[in-house]
Amino acid sequence: MSVDFSPCEHCGDVFCEVGAFTGEQCRAVLDAGRAAGLGLRLHGNQLGHGPAVGGRLARAGGLLPDLLDWWLVLRGILDDRPIHTPGAVGFRGRDGGPLDLARSFACDDDPADISHFLHEAGFLHLRSIFRDDEMAAIAADMERAAPAYHDGDGRSWWAGTADGGRRLVRMQAFDEHSATARALLDDARFLRLGAIPGDDHVHTGLPGNRIEALFKPIGIVQGISDVPWHKDCSLGRHSYDCCSLTVGVSVTGAGAGSGQLRVMAGSHRALVWPAIVSSGQYDLPEVALPTRTGDATLHLSCTLHMAEPPVERERKVMYTSFRLPVMAGIDVEGARAAIRAVREGAHTIVSQAPGHRG
Repeated sequence: MSVDFSPCEHCGDVFCEVGAFTGEQCRAVLDAGRAAGLGLRLHGNQLGHGPAVGGRLARAGGLLPDLLDWWLVLRGILDDRPIHTPGAVGFRGRDGGPLDLARSFACDDDPADISHFLHEAGFLHLRSIFRDDEMAAIAADMERAAPAYHDGDGRSWWAGTADGGRRLVRMQAFDEHSATARALLDDARFLRLGAIPGDDHVHTGLPGNRIEALFKPIGIVQGISDVPWHKDCSLGRHSYDCCSLTVGVSVTGAGAGSGQLRVMAGSHRALVWPAIVSSGQYDLPEVALPTRTGDATLHLSCTLHMAEPPVERERKVMYTSFRLPVMAGIDVEGARAAIRAVREGAHTIVSQAPGHRG
């Protein structure tokens, strides 16, 4: 990716940030620039949480890529790492040969091979972690739990379909409704997944939300069900929480027509945009992860990934996460609460492109 750092001679440019301009001051600058016939650029809240995220600052012109280019510069300074350039990320196996990015693993494969693959590629596909009868029980529990959630309850996500309906797409704290899901979270088969990175990850999920159960309907046109390309750290706290480990449990299998996950291999090792990414934007391989019932997918929080919208068959899947231990002396609750508020409001103010393919 090439980034143009040349000055904009005919733009009104404003930095919305704690210690710089407030939201109201930014509006005044942007309004004045628009009145003068200038192009508009907004760089917002890349150092902290504030009014430029969560849809609270109306931007009269300017493009999000302008903000993300500056994010790369700031991130590079903070982390002392260069912005990604083509060819900078390679993939090698433990033997020094090329890494097979299409490889999946069984439970009894060499743990060192599994860990190495995760560190190199940023993702894993693990086969047959859970039994079909366990997944069938969870699928039935999802159907039974659905009436306990309603649109706007703050515990679920909903999306609009092409026929004008509203569909439940994400149920939080699903373990409260499923004895099988609760047992799974305490099962050695699940807990050993957190040991794969070798960094003392612990299972936490999100506060008050140990695991989420997702329906993947066909024909979503409003809201978010199938999230386009993003890193899980795109809302903030990359320096503190990365790399967390996200686990997806395939309650039903997934393929090219039924909502499979896709990942951008090696993106956890590349300083690239954390969101608003298009397929082919980088030279990093894009890998589809078709799964069977009972399989698990793992990806690091810095790995770009996306969910394909189903077109042939709906899907059921559960997601949860393992986190790094909290650093001593760091109060994380306030910061995480602010990010959580943005996350939980996103599906009400942002819509995926219908039928998007990344």
